[in-house]
Amino acid sequence: MASALFRTKSIDALIADSGEGESGLKRTLGPWALVFLGVGAIIGAGLFVRTAAAIADRAGPSVTLAFMVAGLGCALAGLCYAEFSSMIPVAGSAYTYSYATMGELVAWIIGWDLVLEYAVGAATVAIAWTEYFNNVLGFFGMNIPYQWTHSPFEVSQFTGVHGIMNVPAIIILALISALLVRGTQESAFVNGLIVILKVGIVMIVIAVGWGFINPANHTPYIPAATTYTSPVGVVHNYGGIMGILGAAGVVFFAYIGFDAVSTAAQEAKNPKRDMPIGILGSLVVCTILYILFAHVLSGVASVEDFRTQGREASVAYAITTYMPGYAWLAKLVTVAILAGFSSVILVMLLGQSRVFYSMSRDGLAPPIFSEVHPKFRTPYKSNILFFFVTAAFAGFIPGDVVGEMTSIGTLFAFILVCAGVWIMRVRRPDIPRGFRVPALPLVATLGMVVCGAMIYGLGWTNWLRLGVWLMIGIVIYFAYSKKHSKLESA
Repeated sequence: MASALFRTKSIDALIADSGEGESGLKRTLGPWALVFLGVGAIIGAGLFVRTAAAIADRAGPSVTLAFMVAGLGCALAGLCYAEFSSMIPVAGSAYTYSYATMGELVAWIIGWDLVLEYAVGAATVAIAWTEYFNNVLGFFGMNIPYQWTHSPFEVSQFTGVHGIMNVPAIIILALISALLVRGTQESAFVNGLIVILKVGIVMIVIAVGWGFINPANHTPYIPAATTYTSPVGVVHNYGGIMGILGAAGVVFFAYIGFDAVSTAAQEAKNPKRDMPIGILGSLVVCTILYILFAHVLSGVASVEDFRTQGREASVAYAITTYMPGYAWLAKLVTVAILAGFSSVILVMLLGQSRVFYSMSRDGLAPPIFSEVHPKFRTPYKSNILFFFVTAAFAGFIPGDVVGEMTSIGTLFAFILVCAGVWIMRVRRPDIPRGFRVPALPLVATLGMVVCGAMIYGLGWTNWLRLGVWLMIGIVIYFAYSKKHSKLESA
């Protein structure tokens, strides 16, 4: 029994399964497409929405330190991802790596955990998309009522109106899912155009906003340790070391995306060369932009602004209120953010369907998830099913809750990847690696420690959500996956 739970899939079998045959995925992505895919996923709701939430609820102006902590954790995990993806160029990301190193039960747990990262992450961004979509409608004197842009668990601070369902979030998820069914190459092209637009906007905001920083908003840079209760009733540690660690866990959501690049390994033209470039390249670009952007945003507007009127569509609010003469920039930012959120949703849903594609090929998920469209060669049924999953989260759960669920799920995945690359280096040093993590096991150990510290900072409510989610996954594994595993009949 115990040996069955920890049986591993051989590297040779994994690579053999990645062929381009009738049921395989098409290799169409080069190194620049992968970097753009990563930047497309990384720069989005994390930067434009979760940054303000971290300032308001957790760290104040020391949010820049939180970005540094989160960036360090991502860099350490990113090195491990790069070695794995150059060694095992197969769809599935951390799930596939865990199957090869730590066994089937751990692989299932991490695959289930990745649902929390990608599906719930896509829902989080779709909720943020709604906020900015309403802003764009405001340019034309239109507005979608509060009750149709918020979940049933939310109440307006200003009017007392209760939410019913987030309709725009559901609509954008449907449109992106349809694009992914059409094809990966087409999706990557659309993503590339959006990336150019939103990176340009981020750089303009940094350059122009720097001159509007109010030093008083950065004083004290690290607030004294206390607590703050968010509008949805959750108590957070604010200020001090715990505030920074908690904020790091929150803004960590802003980095989710570079690991999504690894889910597309089976669609890379030359994965051993291209995957490390895609993963580490996108991470370096975004970390620099993040720290500069967070410094500007926390300096232009105050903590109290982000707790009240500036809590939603925070970047546009800060520009409109504190940067006179730049109303045009607020509008341009809003449109660019809206497009940027769309590209993030695209990459999240791409990653999700590829993880379940791999799990289905291994028998751990039903065969429907690995059925490839006869013309478009995409896992279209998986895309359609996950539309309904993400729509349920986006339509009926508050953004703050799903955002932190996504962060803790991803941090847990990173810890397992850091452990896995160390295990694989010991067990199979003979396997060719296009990229090798320097200073192993030190890098892997530090990656696990930093990611673990961010999980600790997110607090017990998120630990509980992760625990419940994983327990549901374990029940599904013993009820279905273990019996249907291809290794069971091998």
